[in-house]
Amino acid sequence: MLSPVIRRKPILRRVPGSAAGWILRLDYMIPFGTHDNRQGKTRLSKWYVPPPASTSGATGEQEKVRIEAEVHRLVTARDKKYTNFIEYNNFKLIYRRYAGLFFTIAVDITDNELSYLETIHLFVELLDSYFSNVCELDIVFNFNKVYSILDEYMLAGEIEETSKREILDRVNFLQKME
Repeated sequence: MLSPVIRRKPILRRVPGSAAGWILRLDYMIPFGTHDNRQGKTRLSKWYVPPPASTSGATGEQEKVRIEAEVHRLVTARDKKYTNFIEYNNFKLIYRRYAGLFFTIAVDITDNELSYLETIHLFVELLDSYFSNVCELDIVFNFNKVYSILDEYMLAGEIEETSKREILDRVNFLQKME
């Protein structure tokens, strides 16, 4: 049974070369993603669904902070000899460390882990291309640009575009319009 946090969305997609031309595919939604430094400061956080209801009566924002802190503790305490996948509550955490930042996303337990590792890597490549050798300070002081890059890459928890050139062209176009 699926968690109430992660919803399956049937989407009719056109597939080139298929006999019928259309295929019904179940897409999975990414509930949230965080980018933390080694000290536990969340530098970027994006929630696509509300956090699960708390039994302690905490508000949604308090629950997000609690979950982010717990995810950070799990990720940073993990030894490097283990995989970058952790089962947490009703979903799987997939993380990757770049220099002093941990990029973590939560996905459905049945999803392909390696494709989401590539998702994280492409996002870091996008940041690196946009900021010319990105660092933590770029994310802190230009968080609005980072969010716009993330929004062009993922929309409502689903990957919208995978072409680095296309995403960066759109972000640069939007920046020129400002």
